[in-house]
Amino acid sequence: MLRRELRFAVQLRVLPPRVALFQWRARRLATKMDDRFGPVSATRPPKLAVLLSLAKDRHYVAELGTATGWTAISLLIADPRREVVSYDPFERRQPHVYLGLVDPSVRDRLTLVLARGDTGPQLDRPVELLYVDSAHNCADTIRELEAWRPVLPEGAVVVLDDFTHPEFPGVKDAVQQLGLTGELREGLFVHRVSGRSATQKER
Repeated sequence: MLRRELRFAVQLRVLPPRVALFQWRARRLATKMDDRFGPVSATRPPKLAVLLSLAKDRHYVAELGTATGWTAISLLIADPRREVVSYDPFERRQPHVYLGLVDPSVRDRLTLVLARGDTGPQLDRPVELLYVDSAHNCADTIRELEAWRPVLPEGAVVVLDDFTHPEFPGVKDAVQQLGLTGELREGLFVHRVSGRSATQKER
């Protein structure tokens, strides 16, 4: 247990200080509440560091898969101008609990939507970064990307988590079926939207 906590503390060094502090406080609170899902479901610090770098200067972010909210909150802490809308079909109390660790100015910039990611955006607003960490199977991932395609302008970034995870081959299958090009960073598949559709395979 102690070794695992020390390893986590060392990993936090790759994150901006304010984000690292939140992650540390959230993990301590999870231990206090016996919330085992929070630490397990949270984006690991090295992966989160990549996500934050991709989100730089991107002020409207959509996340599919809120879980306990650690990632969405971290995205908001990293940039005071950023807004995040986060979708999850499961209603959990944890996001609201962990939001209690941050200033109201952070909480005011987060919109939590109780819905599946493939229901698509509620607002016709350009999304500069779409982070997909939800169903993980091929069919649902394809539906999610197609649902959000209309609000992904040229230059937007689509990030799919668990691309290399052996238990979730559907993510890679979806990318291959859609013919998406991109790069792999810390297990994240990163696709940059060009003039063509983010989910339309070239014919």
